[in-house]
Amino acid sequence: MIKSKKLTINIHCKTIALFTILYLSICLNLKGQELVIYPSPSPSVESIKNNDFSVKVRKPGGTWHDLYGYNVKVDDVRGAYNHVENASLCSFDFSGKVEVAVTYNKGKIKNARIRPLSYDIKHEIKGNTLYFKLSEPSNLSVEVNGDIFHNLHLFANPIEKFVPDKNDTSLIYFGPGIHYLKDGKLYVPSNKTVFLAGGAVLMGQVLFDHVHNAKLLGRGMIAPSVKMGVHIAYSKNITVEGIVCTQCATGGSDSVTIRNVKAISYYGWGDGMNVFASNNVLFDGVFCRNSDDCTTVYGTRLGFVGGCNHITMQNSTLWADLAHPILIGTHGNVDDPDTLQNIEYKNIDILDHNEMQVDYQGCMSIDAGDKNFVQNVRFENIRVEDFRRGQLVNLRVYFNRKYNKAPGDGIENVLFKNITYNGSHSELSIIAGYDSSRMIRNITFDNLHINGLKITDDMPGKPAWYKTSDMARFFVGEHVEGVKFN
Repeated sequence: MIKSKKLTINIHCKTIALFTILYLSICLNLKGQELVIYPSPSPSVESIKNNDFSVKVRKPGGTWHDLYGYNVKVDDVRGAYNHVENASLCSFDFSGKVEVAVTYNKGKIKNARIRPLSYDIKHEIKGNTLYFKLSEPSNLSVEVNGDIFHNLHLFANPIEKFVPDKNDTSLIYFGPGIHYLKDGKLYVPSNKTVFLAGGAVLMGQVLFDHVHNAKLLGRGMIAPSVKMGVHIAYSKNITVEGIVCTQCATGGSDSVTIRNVKAISYYGWGDGMNVFASNNVLFDGVFCRNSDDCTTVYGTRLGFVGGCNHITMQNSTLWADLAHPILIGTHGNVDDPDTLQNIEYKNIDILDHNEMQVDYQGCMSIDAGDKNFVQNVRFENIRVEDFRRGQLVNLRVYFNRKYNKAPGDGIENVLFKNITYNGSHSELSIIAGYDSSRMIRNITFDNLHINGLKITDDMPGKPAWYKTSDMARFFVGEHVEGVKFN
């Protein structure tokens, strides 16, 4: 066990003596192909182990190696109630190609799927074992017999590039095992790197608070019982990469990179990756499965003051067990209005959206409230699978008295490019302004496909009296100008 104090951490010297390159239990390197398997956490804690699946991985034709199955909690929302379920998680690193065998220990596999479906990963079922191959790093959900709440989250990472140096005084190192923090918190100082090795489980939060040039790296996990596993506040030049946690929020900060981080939450208001009043934030290759919004961009909120500029999420997967995969604009400053601008979502797979509040839906949602003005937003190469309940798109300048003190000020210049949705559960999408001074302007849909149908203003066979938005099942309400389907 490791004890930590705020700003007086001296951990690495105690644990780093047994270092080997990349802290590996197994590392095969055959003509540039590598496979990295991490040790099981020791001492083992029964609450973090899940035995629903037995997972093995190998280089093609090589020796099989077992992966440790972690227990993570997810939210099966039924009506207005949360039902916490136990799901599985395994991870490893590789380059080149690997073969994976997933054995279902609870019975026979009748059917299976590996998501995102856009990856088109072929599989073979033999008895109660599923076999498939991977040729590039992927964050996956392996689902057996239609069960999405007791699935296997399989995180096949790229090879870790950062090699810890035991002589580096700027390093805070957590090796494989269970680690407890004093007061349940680790405050990272400026110019420090926290390394959470594969097989390490941290029983506490990691906080970046008024610091700069700091990092949290590795393949370890912040325990699923820790709410808001990572919190970045009033900081600059921060990197979080590779770990698993419940939530990773950014507020009042600048120049933040969140890469290949997996956020899985199960409790109420368990947003995955919030952004409050921050600039220059990049999310790259993240996986969010959350019990509330997966990712949000807000203005003034929770003590953070100001708008947002240059927020990008790319190459990522979003799964909202409740609420929105993507939400922009709800919260802001009614006394000194905020602008949220230059926001991009690129190359995203949306696996689920489940929201029962009819006035609060949308896989891709911009709900401008609290006098927020939202402009220059781009959604590009977004693949939406058949979600359980909600809308594909929701763009509104609104006054939701449950969440706002005033209406928003407007939404302008939003591009939806190369958007595909295949499914039957989408309700009517909505685009609506508030009044003549709080409008929505210049909304473009470029290459929108719904169930294989390409939606354009000049689509063949469209009756002359039909609006294009009707073909897409979009309601375009009042105080909206310049909606185009190209």
